[in-house]
Amino acid sequence: MSLKGLLRVGFLLVALGFGIWAVAGQWDQVSAGLARLSWAALAGSFVAVLGALFAGMLMWRALLADLGSPLRITDAAKILFVGQLGKYIPGSVWPMIAQMEMGRDHGIPRERSAAAFFLTYPIYLASGLFLAAGTLPVFAGESVAEYAWLLLLLPVLIAGLHPAVVNGALNLGLRLLRRPPLERPLSRRGVLTSVGWAFAGWAAYGVHLALIVHGLGAQGPRAVVLSFGAFALAWSLGFLFVIAPAGAGVREIAMIAALAPVLDRGSAIAAALVSRVVVSLGDLVCAAAGWTARNRRPASANVDKSVE
Repeated sequence: MSLKGLLRVGFLLVALGFGIWAVAGQWDQVSAGLARLSWAALAGSFVAVLGALFAGMLMWRALLADLGSPLRITDAAKILFVGQLGKYIPGSVWPMIAQMEMGRDHGIPRERSAAAFFLTYPIYLASGLFLAAGTLPVFAGESVAEYAWLLLLLPVLIAGLHPAVVNGALNLGLRLLRRPPLERPLSRRGVLTSVGWAFAGWAAYGVHLALIVHGLGAQGPRAVVLSFGAFALAWSLGFLFVIAPAGAGVREIAMIAALAPVLDRGSAIAAALVSRVVVSLGDLVCAAAGWTARNRRPASANVDKSVE
């Protein structure tokens, strides 16, 4: 195995170790929550997570294609899903580094990989806060009042996603790094397509949590709506708290608060921890599928003409 291959295997093992450690530390509470849920609820929740992760991959792929590097779905899945395991390692740069290095195998310039990476999270954050703002104030009320400051970010994020602003910011960053400007600037269509896939992902994540919440005893439309907003709020807060790997701890606190109107504290804690396990399992399964994927043609031919 080459040095590059050894480094990639090492990255994967370190990421897996941190991911397992994050779950194992709370296993007693996790197992108690799992015992209260049916296999049907857990299976449905897991399938929903896979759908959310697939939508996230399509969002990143759409950004990369709009910037000038279209990929087959199998290649995009391999790069993104394996690279995303880096979020379990303390620090925020590991997914980007992994995606940049793996993207080089498919002819993607590092600058373009970095641009797609940095664009992914503002889109997720803006769409997630939009969803939380549309659900939690009415259905959760005071239980999430302490997170109201997050809404101040929403208009800034929406304005910042205008292609003119995005392209200007990216080119400024490249200029400061003494790199050439974007060969192909981001278009309005690229932004809207990515936002659409982001909302599809949030919908799937909402279904995932709604199935868990329902299995733990919360009934009715209010519980379903709160599940959608709770996950979006939890992810957004976890992302902003960059010190915690994959938002560990921070996400659970926000989710418990958002679910307080429909679940007692013990059940809300169980929902948050089981959700963490199901999402982590989804990450691992997708990464394993991506890692074992084999290209059927040379990287130079990995251009999906339909997205050009």
